[in-house]
Amino acid sequence: MPDRPALDTVDVAAQDPDREQPWADLGLKADEYQRIREILGRRPTSSELAMYSVMWSEHCSYKSSKVHLKQFSEIAQETPVGKMLAGIGENAGVIDVGQGYAVTFKVESHNHPSYVEPYQGAATGVGGIVRDILAMGARPVAVMDPLRFGPLDAEDTHRVLPGIVAGVGGYGNCLGLPNIGGEAVFDETYLGNPLVNALCVGVLRHEDLHLAKASGEGNQVILYGARTGGDGIGGVSVLASETFDADGPAKRPSVQVGDPFMEKLLIECTLEIFAAGLVAGIQDLGGAGLSCATSELASAGDGGMRVDLDQVPLRDSTLAPEEILMSESQERMMAVVEPGDVARFMEICAKWDVEAVVIGEVTETGRLEIDWHGQRVVDVPPRTVAHEGPVYQRPFARPDWQDALQADAAEALPRPGTGAELRETVLRLAGSPNLCDKSWITDQYDRYVLGNTVLAQPSDSGMIRIDEETNLGVAVSTDCNGRFAKLDPYAGAQLALVESYRNVATGGAKPLAISDCLNFGSPEDPAVMWQFAEACRGLKDACVELGIPVTGGNVSLYNQTGETAILPTPVVAVLGVIEDVTRRTPTGFQAAGEEIFLLGTTREELSGSEWAHVVHGHLGGKPPAVDLAAEKALATLLADGLGLLTSAHDLSDGGLAHALVEATLRQGIGASVTVDGDAFVGLFAESAGRAVVTVPAGSVETLTALALEHGVPIRHLGRTGGESLVVEGQFEIALDELRETWTATLPAALA
Repeated sequence: MPDRPALDTVDVAAQDPDREQPWADLGLKADEYQRIREILGRRPTSSELAMYSVMWSEHCSYKSSKVHLKQFSEIAQETPVGKMLAGIGENAGVIDVGQGYAVTFKVESHNHPSYVEPYQGAATGVGGIVRDILAMGARPVAVMDPLRFGPLDAEDTHRVLPGIVAGVGGYGNCLGLPNIGGEAVFDETYLGNPLVNALCVGVLRHEDLHLAKASGEGNQVILYGARTGGDGIGGVSVLASETFDADGPAKRPSVQVGDPFMEKLLIECTLEIFAAGLVAGIQDLGGAGLSCATSELASAGDGGMRVDLDQVPLRDSTLAPEEILMSESQERMMAVVEPGDVARFMEICAKWDVEAVVIGEVTETGRLEIDWHGQRVVDVPPRTVAHEGPVYQRPFARPDWQDALQADAAEALPRPGTGAELRETVLRLAGSPNLCDKSWITDQYDRYVLGNTVLAQPSDSGMIRIDEETNLGVAVSTDCNGRFAKLDPYAGAQLALVESYRNVATGGAKPLAISDCLNFGSPEDPAVMWQFAEACRGLKDACVELGIPVTGGNVSLYNQTGETAILPTPVVAVLGVIEDVTRRTPTGFQAAGEEIFLLGTTREELSGSEWAHVVHGHLGGKPPAVDLAAEKALATLLADGLGLLTSAHDLSDGGLAHALVEATLRQGIGASVTVDGDAFVGLFAESAGRAVVTVPAGSVETLTALALEHGVPIRHLGRTGGESLVVEGQFEIALDELRETWTATLPAALA
């Protein structure tokens, strides 16, 4: 083995200004490297170069997206529905849900690592988002997993999907956290670039809120949790900031390796430390590892920190300082603790068998100073690392092909006309990869551990009880139709938001706030940046009108293989509050003899629909219209209908037909309905702002009056009962046949 080069200290860097450095290999541009030299007044040391490279990466710095994201911060005070206790810029957003409780939630991506190593990439995605929630002072209580894959019959889908699902389930199950929902969507554009988005929800009392800052000169900086190893050096920070070549990722740094049992100890240890009041500031170690934790804590506090890097416990003693700073080894936290509390902090860590070491202290120098065996290897202004990275005004322009795409409307496609053809279409969609039963996936997750899960997949939203005495609860949904976003990214982002908003409302919860995970292709493509800018603008405008804030989220760019970008996929998570979860409204039909109603307006809106995708392989036209006032009125009606409605199911992918399929199969209760006008449009249009609800026969007048009060169109569809789904005058499908078709797809493909 060759000898290591001499340590590159700050003094050496000053005396050796012209040394060649691998800045390009670390993902930096020439002007970025030059700016680092200007900030420092010299060339960076190898350790400083490592820190800047990971912290200025696309994944960590948001350098291509922050000019568009700032509008979310600007609207926070214009959305008074939910009182935010912490928002954008923190590890996760925190929102008041009443009774002295707050809820923190966030959705993030782990896309590229999950392609390289599906199990560990997905597992550590769950672990990372759980630690973000923990760092806010909250107990994690549930997770969700919005997933996107290539075609179900593709060889690479068969490689990544089982590993990703096993990773999500394996890590979450070991932590004892219920997985209460998510999505699994298949499309050609995700081939070679699956999306693994992970969401976590945590609960805390208002007084338990903790923030990521290092304040108080002389306070001690403690690193605790797992040891630092070579796994994940440059991991998500570099890997998620580069486009994959057609033959695979151009860079394959080691993907992080997760240990959920260590994370469980870390959670319980940290919560006991919080309860003892021993923490002045805290940060989890995720993307960019120690580089991120030290620079962000210092820059958010008094601005100074000194660290002895050689005190960091290692799994690999051969790691160089820059490798230690870049490592994204999992299950680690960093806390700022007053000197008098250190002994007690260490006692609690020892009780939980969690290794903890003092590695530094808070200073008032305004500098982040890191030493290696007594020699200074880092001396930087921490804000320049953590918060003052590059800001790109990437050029963006509506692509030339957008007009032709929108002109190619699905409404002109051949459509079924007879009852037999409509019947065959219902079955074909029910068994299609995007609409079929996802139990093959969700059965690998524990959805009910901890005993507080109220609703879980396949319900419209996941719902968790957060207070066992009062039954206060929260509901969460994630959604996005990438086809809609491709047709019109402004409307597509709004449609993702309103579907999640509607899903939360159908359970009876009042929507309070959103978190987003914005998955797009290369920001160096003006068409992609236009999609991104339009999606952000759409979300901002919708949030203002709906009166709900963006509490935080994540941007994932460079999601493309070669020249093929993914469908623009702005996943939106909506969180709502419900005062009493025992009164929630279930998704499926609950009893025979009840009256079925359609709420909302159906239009001939078929472009971007599941019917056009499955039957014709077509994408073109304009997506369904968004009516935010109608969505708000519907959500209010659904909340006011608690105790009146016996079931409620939103209409989205697959239209009314698929909503009826899912509602009948949930409890095995059939239905007979009448569809007025064009039966095909009534069954398969995907107009937004709609829901199917049921009430007992004696409550019809009450529901009708409630709909009139809120200005929500209402139409009687039929009645529940029997062992078939019947569309009067058109067709009948026995529930046994329907269930067989709906449940067979994933097991047959993935056996």
